Amino acid sequence: MRTNRVLLAAVAPVLAIALAGCGGDDGGAKIPTAGGGASTAAGKEGGRSDLAAYVEGKRAWVKCLRDNGVQIDDPDEKGEIDLGDGDTVRGLKKDPKFLAAVKKCESVDPPAPEGLEKSLNPLTPEQIKVRRDYADCMQKNGAPDFPAPGPDGYDSENAGEWNQSSAGAKRAARLCAPVLGVPAVPPSAKG
Repeated sequence: MRTNRVLLAAVAPVLAIALAGCGGDDGGAKIPTAGGGASTAAGKEGGRSDLAAYVEGKRAWVKCLRDNGVQIDDPDEKGEIDLGDGDTVRGLKKDPKFLAAVKKCESVDPPAPEGLEKSLNPLTPEQIKVRRDYADCMQKNGAPDFPAPGPDGYDSENAGEWNQSSAGAKRAARLCAPVLGVPAVPPSAKG
């Protein structure tokens, strides 16, 4: 299950960029916000919200992919694209036709507006606690430079790079995996 999420996380930015160039403007329709209302004011770009521009860009990216022989679903109101399950995503990552289309369409795939994930997918208090507990575990078990989450549970703005390749970081990741609900991975046998 975790592998599927990792693969999707690896492909999602590529897909997000490609979908950005395939849409059209509907005349300034309001986009639902995480708060349940509609907004066209926040982060205006030529009279449109950052989210509306992003979704439009994702539609353009999907259109470009389709023009290059790849059939995928339209983005939702948040600009997210459902690529299917982990097997489907793994297949896409190996499909030469898909990879060629993504390369051709990369110029129309918009970057997600800063803060979009936070505003569209706010974390629950339980999720924030898990992220804080994980950061604490990592810091205490060999990765003292692991970034602590901000008050909203996402990485804090001043979170710097941390050394993921050190022996301590690898040990901490193994020890702290259960905090995230992932079974601990035993160390590999040498020999």
